Amino acid sequence: MAKGYWLAQVDVDDMDAYKEYIAANAAPFAEYGAKFLVRGGQRQVPEGQARARTIVLEFNSYEQALACYESIGYQAAKDIRDPVSTGDLVIVEGYTG
Repeated sequence: MAKGYWLAQVDVDDMDAYKEYIAANAAPFAEYGAKFLVRGGQRQVPEGQARARTIVLEFNSYEQALACYESIGYQAAKDIRDPVSTGDLVIVEGYTG
């Protein structure tokens, strides 16, 4: 079974309020087995455009990645994030080669 990934790019307008989102997303991420592969950090953008923060989360399956996003717990966290940030999120199935 292929893993699932969240690929997010986020601009944060209010970091103090965004920290509340970070605290709120911890429970659904734990429930659905999310693992941070990238959480901010140093980067270069040699092509195109990017937002200020890049985040990559790995899930055991694509289905788990979708279920986490659609969960009541994550949607409650998202409600905290939305007013204080602008972002793009792609949920993608991993390559099994």
